[in-house]
Amino acid sequence: MADRVEFELVSPEKLFLSELVEMVVVPGAEGDVGVLPGHSPLICSVRPGVIDVYEDGAVRQSIFVAGGFAEVSLERCTVLAEEAVWVGDIDREEAEERLKASKLAEAEADEVDRKAAEGERRIAEAKVAAAASG
Repeated sequence: MADRVEFELVSPEKLFLSELVEMVVVPGAEGDVGVLPGHSPLICSVRPGVIDVYEDGAVRQSIFVAGGFAEVSLERCTVLAEEAVWVGDIDREEAEERLKASKLAEAEADEVDRKAAEGERRIAEAKVAAAASG
């Protein structure tokens, strides 16, 4: 068995990252998923949060994702993300403004639009949290 797993992160704009890594931790909809070489096949939704890429037992890179889907096989982990940005590149003020705007939109939304507004608020909250940690 190989000692690395191939990790690919794809956003709507581009192939964000593609490399062999020791481990990757993905924010799955029902909990974090740590992917090592030989992981059981899996397909899951990804919640807004941070993907951590490990090397030598420590986090080497952290990437904010706004949700999406992950597919894991024995030797590969592919994440299709709605939005992806390096945690260190998040503009905290911009993220906080997005959160304020999303809360206002949620408060003013009718029943039909409330679900979309809730989703945007969750993304904004996760981005603010990621900015605070980076």
